[in-house]
Amino acid sequence: MNAQPKNLFSFPRFRPEVGGKNTAPFLPMSRAEMDVLGWDSCDVILVTGDAYIDHPSFGMALIGRLLEHHGFRVGIISQPDWQSADAFRALGKPNLYFGITAGNMDSMVNRYTADRKIRSEDAYTPDGDRTKRPDRALVVYAQRAREAFPDANIVVGSIEASLRRIAHYDYWSDKVRRSVLPDSKADILLFGNAERALIDLTHRLAQGEAIKDIRDLRGTAFMTPRGWLPDEEWTEINSVKIDTPGKLEAHTDPYAMMPEKEAKCATGTTDATTPASTADSVVKELKVDVVQQQAIRIMSREERQIMLRNKQHKSVIRLPSFDEIKDDAVLYAHASRVFHLEANPGNAKALVQGHGDRDVWLNPPPLPLAMDEMDGVYDRAYARAPHPAYGKSRIPAWEMIRFSVNIMRGCFGGCTFCSITEHEGRIIQSRSEPSILREIEEIRDKVKGFTGTISDLGGPTANMYRLACKDKKIEESCRRLSCVYPGICSNLGTDHSKLISIYRKARALPGIKKILVSSGLRYDLAVRSPEYVKELVTHHVGGLLKIAPEHTEADTLSKMMKPGIGSYDEFKAMFQKYSKEAGKEQYLIPYFIAAHPGSTDEDMVNLAIWLKKNDFKLDQVQTFMPTPMALATTMYHTRKNPLKKVTADSEVVETARSGKVRKLHKALLRYHAPENWEIIHEALQRMGRRDLIGSGPRHLIPSRQPHIPITIDESGVANGRRVAAPKIDTFGKKPATRPQAGTGVKPAMKTAAPAAGRPALAYKSSKPKAATSSKSGRR
Repeated sequence: MNAQPKNLFSFPRFRPEVGGKNTAPFLPMSRAEMDVLGWDSCDVILVTGDAYIDHPSFGMALIGRLLEHHGFRVGIISQPDWQSADAFRALGKPNLYFGITAGNMDSMVNRYTADRKIRSEDAYTPDGDRTKRPDRALVVYAQRAREAFPDANIVVGSIEASLRRIAHYDYWSDKVRRSVLPDSKADILLFGNAERALIDLTHRLAQGEAIKDIRDLRGTAFMTPRGWLPDEEWTEINSVKIDTPGKLEAHTDPYAMMPEKEAKCATGTTDATTPASTADSVVKELKVDVVQQQAIRIMSREERQIMLRNKQHKSVIRLPSFDEIKDDAVLYAHASRVFHLEANPGNAKALVQGHGDRDVWLNPPPLPLAMDEMDGVYDRAYARAPHPAYGKSRIPAWEMIRFSVNIMRGCFGGCTFCSITEHEGRIIQSRSEPSILREIEEIRDKVKGFTGTISDLGGPTANMYRLACKDKKIEESCRRLSCVYPGICSNLGTDHSKLISIYRKARALPGIKKILVSSGLRYDLAVRSPEYVKELVTHHVGGLLKIAPEHTEADTLSKMMKPGIGSYDEFKAMFQKYSKEAGKEQYLIPYFIAAHPGSTDEDMVNLAIWLKKNDFKLDQVQTFMPTPMALATTMYHTRKNPLKKVTADSEVVETARSGKVRKLHKALLRYHAPENWEIIHEALQRMGRRDLIGSGPRHLIPSRQPHIPITIDESGVANGRRVAAPKIDTFGKKPATRPQAGTGVKPAMKTAAPAAGRPALAYKSSKPKAATSSKSGRR
């Protein structure tokens, strides 16, 4: 695993006639399209759970166009019928491999809400059809591809593969599941930003190397026999029982937050039970060792550093096995902690975890792409449109991002509920100014319906563009889970000037009327640069700006690894100041999470009081969703805190697991809603907080339940409950229902009028409604 990887665009093109000037209008999805291109077969066939949209925000397009640039014939099978293997034979057998992805989201997160209910639509499917992909799509697709062509190579990737690469807690089945590797029967798994591993793997397969022999790529995982090591120089470290230091070196403690100092030679101490003669012989042996070590030290400093790096790179940490952690909360939390501490590409070791009589082996994470490599990935000849096969179908995700530009990857925030760092990493990978400006011009010139407004110029976090550690050596040795918690690291550069420059040059382009920033903002970073806040507020806010305090209570925020509410207040003051100076009426939209691990009933009541005090009336709200591999998911499952060393007696994390408690926490975020009055009223009485019940400004809810507007649909369901349909005398004629104008569709429901003398209450704020979100990357 070379520390200095080959540049992503330095490989020779595999097929000179593919890519370059011969770029396909769209990657083929049918045999007919292959015939037009003159192909008799595909080198790589990508199978995806999403609709094929040829845009760099969609994984299959980004990977497909990159492979095409390298001279490979790439076909796409989008949202195949998984009931049989026939759909997986549509393009024939690939010459090199099937590349299997669930899509841009984990298939379970995509399909189900935090309440385990099926979502109303699938945003990545034409017309939002929610029946076009299976649960656990990665495993299902891989098995069907194997069934279609038993001897084909199977490579799995995408965020679903990344988040499920080791044994993990699955919220929807409420149990610990195995890695997707043994279940999918894939030959190799690519995790994280996989461009390096993918291109290297594909070229090596094209040169005739067997996939089972490719075991040295960063960012890959594969199955091995139990106890397998790459060669005799490798050593295995047990994460559970750290060995006693030997005479010359101590095994690295995976719990250590900083790399241990170089182990010194043994001091010559012996155990009290050691016979004197034996002790003398041990001392003699130690003296010989010391002499040998002194002889080696004639090496230069650079040579010694290389030796130490090689020693580290040839160590693997054995995590507790699937069978050990599936029913043991302490071991699960311990494994989760070790896993997250081995996430920095600069110092991470390989990991191995037993699954039955075999091991899942994980190589260290991939090295970040350099700026010119990021440019190369995003500068490919994307059509910037859905495949023509979808006709005029509406694809919600496309409508959301069609006029947006992604300027960077990664996030060093370390929020425990977020899975971005497990997939994209903590090191920010940014594009250059020219590349970003070229994409804006491409949108202006090519994308239908563009009116001059870029809907977002951002990424996982809006304001981390080109922010990095001030010292590369410190960055490579760092073991912190976050660069900004509990405070902003003194080694982190927080200069926003390069981002300000991008904003100014982008809005100066001809034909560009407005550049909006819609990605979540890390406000504790923003306040370090008042110039940035002024630039943002004056030119790039469309009236509303999303930020994510997530909570107000210190204990809950500590479990989230989020800053205190004081940082929000500081940013709010700056936001209001610069909005006033710009002569604009603009509002902050705060996002909050209900039922997060560590959040008690009292914490949620205090949050509700804060919301009322600040006159926020949230509309749509979201309870905590335990996504695979997130640290907060570990807290939810184990009631242990993996942010600290885990033992049987270590900190217990209060967790809202029952449906009633989660419902209460969610209701408290919408304390003003009449339908939530009953559950909140009962909870406040139980908690002894009757002081919050009344009609005064200090009260949270009124003494009596407000009127709830009743809605009855045509099937006789009122507010979700079936009621007797009213008898209407139609004089023997069937009552007619007038269609809605211009739609031909009957109205779905009617709202009942309030009782006489009791007007319906309108619960509206003078400020815009705020909302929480189900996005995993909120900042």
